[in-house]
Amino acid sequence: MKKVLLIATGGTIASKQTEEGLSPALSAEEIIAFVPELQKIAELSIVQLCNVDSTNMQPKIWREMGACIQKNYDRYDGFVVLHGTDTMAYTSAALSYMVQYSRKPIVITGSQKPINQDSTDAKMNLLDSVRYACDPYSENVVLLFNGNVISGTRAKKMMARSFHAFQSVNFPTLARMQDGRIIRYIPYLPLREAVEFHLDLDDSICVLKLIPGTRAEMLSYLFENYDCIVMESFGVGGIPESMQEVFYKEMEKWQKKGKIIVMATQVVNEGSNMEIYQVGQKIKKDFQLLEAYDMTLEATITKLMYLMGKYKGDYPGLKKEFYTTINNDILCAVQ
Repeated sequence: MKKVLLIATGGTIASKQTEEGLSPALSAEEIIAFVPELQKIAELSIVQLCNVDSTNMQPKIWREMGACIQKNYDRYDGFVVLHGTDTMAYTSAALSYMVQYSRKPIVITGSQKPINQDSTDAKMNLLDSVRYACDPYSENVVLLFNGNVISGTRAKKMMARSFHAFQSVNFPTLARMQDGRIIRYIPYLPLREAVEFHLDLDDSICVLKLIPGTRAEMLSYLFENYDCIVMESFGVGGIPESMQEVFYKEMEKWQKKGKIIVMATQVVNEGSNMEIYQVGQKIKKDFQLLEAYDMTLEATITKLMYLMGKYKGDYPGLKKEFYTTINNDILCAVQ
């Protein structure tokens, strides 16, 4: 049988009911005891990395996760990470940049209901994830939930409580788990590059979500306290006229000091394109802004953390790799 390392981090799948609501309490050993069929699928080993609500997930834990996979990479055929759903898409994107070109599958999963409840989705998600991790044609980082296998950089939580919680954004679902079988929608193309580990993340980054009437004065504070701002604009992307004077002043001041701004969109599907409207085109050209295009917000943020840790002030190098596709994260970039 294939050897699979199960990395437990907590989340709903490990939760018990308390007087103050659900809270992670079950150990990884207790979780797998609810699914005895796993013993027929793989030779499982367990690492209890932490036991937290995924609201409390931090880049520090991502580094520990990546280090755990790196340490055990040669000993196992695949990896399954048990995780809470609320930040699962961030973690699957982060691992996509921290562990690149992995010929061994790294599967992130969890559940919408605790595994000790009768109506839980946890057992099927866990079974499907281990089956997928054992398949010789599985590779790279994926999020597996409710039978859908999603590229690690393309997952987004779309439902707060339903079992079909995650969707693949701007990219096809890779495969579907059905009756214990893997139905692949994307042809298998074996990775040829050697696996790479990048554990240095720089989290000096924030998101500014524009609303009608956003005060331009916020930009000065954000630039003073963060090295990178991801600006979620409207539609295909642009800066309101009421903010442009302050925006130009702040950009001219802070860009010289190596600060970065990236334009994204609040719209989930189809992505940004600042070239279309006057409110975006001139600003992008004047400051050579980075643009997220068809990337998810989760992928945009975690890719920037990885690149800021890697390039440390080398903006041309960062910009070039930001527009380089990693684990299917960006397809529509226009440089």
